[in-house]
Amino acid sequence: MNNDYASDPYVQTMLSNMPEKTGKPLEEWLSILKTKNFVKHGQMLSYLKAEHGLTHGYANTIALLFRQKTEGGPPRDEELLAAQYQKKPQLKPLYDKLIEHVQSFGSDVEIAPKKSYVSLRRAKQFGIIQPSTKTRMDIGLNLTPGIDTSEPVIEGDRWSGMCTHRIEIQIDDALTPEVFAWLRKAYDMAG
Repeated sequence: MNNDYASDPYVQTMLSNMPEKTGKPLEEWLSILKTKNFVKHGQMLSYLKAEHGLTHGYANTIALLFRQKTEGGPPRDEELLAAQYQKKPQLKPLYDKLIEHVQSFGSDVEIAPKKSYVSLRRAKQFGIIQPSTKTRMDIGLNLTPGIDTSEPVIEGDRWSGMCTHRIEIQIDDALTPEVFAWLRKAYDMAG
């Protein structure tokens, strides 16, 4: 598992387009931030957006990569998971069951923890798992637009900017065969 933000294909595309879209390559942006001595991520975002007119996406990418570089690399997967479930420990058993099931799909499943969710990838991202509240976990799915869906899938909801569909799991809900079937369908579509 690699949680290096820069290795994400979406981020790679942004880095390739950065000189054209922002006027500078990443290294120049990192040098600019180094001179400012910002401590907080929000300070970096505000500065890059206000002073340099960057979009939120580019400002966020630059700030995240700057922090990753200055903090000695990306956080370990275990640290990211621990932080996600620190205040929501009651949801961790649901996460563990979901991961165990998803790993049974094949050896090509990549589980990539991020700050607030876990990305599920194959050739491309097919889903995410996010502890959204203390009592609800959301499973984002990338399914073919217009696919015929039924409970428990919520469609037409470009959830989290990354998924076409979503399933809400309340803490008292069981992980049903339907949930696992929809995860498998998303995995199959990503192949």
